Amino acid sequence: MDRRRALGFLAGAGGALVLPHAVAQVSPIRRAIPATGENLPPIGLGTWLTFDVTSAADRAVRGDVMRAFFEGGGRLVDSSPMYGASEETIGAALPDNGKPMFSATKVWTVGALAGRRQIENSYRLWKLQRFDLLQVHNFLDYEAHLATLRRLKSEGRVRYIGVTTSHGRRHDLAEKIMREEPIDFIQFTYNLNDREAEERLLPLAMERRIAVIINRPFDGGSLFGAKTSNPLPGWAKDIDCTSWAEAFLKWIVAHPAVTCAIPATSKPAHAGENVRALRGVLPDAALRRRILADYERA
Repeated sequence: MDRRRALGFLAGAGGALVLPHAVAQVSPIRRAIPATGENLPPIGLGTWLTFDVTSAADRAVRGDVMRAFFEGGGRLVDSSPMYGASEETIGAALPDNGKPMFSATKVWTVGALAGRRQIENSYRLWKLQRFDLLQVHNFLDYEAHLATLRRLKSEGRVRYIGVTTSHGRRHDLAEKIMREEPIDFIQFTYNLNDREAEERLLPLAMERRIAVIINRPFDGGSLFGAKTSNPLPGWAKDIDCTSWAEAFLKWIVAHPAVTCAIPATSKPAHAGENVRALRGVLPDAALRRRILADYERA
């Protein structure tokens, strides 16, 4: 069951929850980066697997993906040297539409020298002189690379620095780095199927004033299937959702610690659908619990 077959909602059976269960937002929704207060749209664009293409035709489609993303109000585009040709695809397919991009990539290698060379190559591939965010991918040799990132930040070649992990792994090390290193961002997995980050990482990010990027918000597509074969319940109307994808994303970004979620897609229509979650209202804590209960019960 794909997302298109999961579109639609029932306005009646779920009852009208309206304002007591939803938090009104000025459209479009924004989140502040704790380190500076800079506002950022909380739906970004991931590129793992989906942008690892080399043909001109495939890259043209990725250009359409980014165009739909930017036109819908998105800004943060996240990639990594680990993602094959994704960085080169971004540089080749980035649409010249005057929309501001928040560029986020990573360093993923061993050794400070190798890391510096890889970062310089990323500048070349993205066709940028400065990144908004550089991250150490999956903590690989993070001590050496964070030293490099701090230097680049002092030189004005990157605005923010951070670290990442994925698939719910290595939360102990994530917590250690969050407590000991002066990072601006951390990236980890969080979705309706994987809520381990609620225990320590999300509260700690709020305590330490670290921005949070959520990867795998759809659990690699596993959220879609039997549980989304029925129309959305009535609460979807109250948070302005017309698809399960929007509902899943709003459930994530409504958490007060979350700065941005980065679903990946190779389809322009899905990119446009995802950024529709930037509009309307977000669920409050009570409605988030109900959404989770409805999803688990389905």
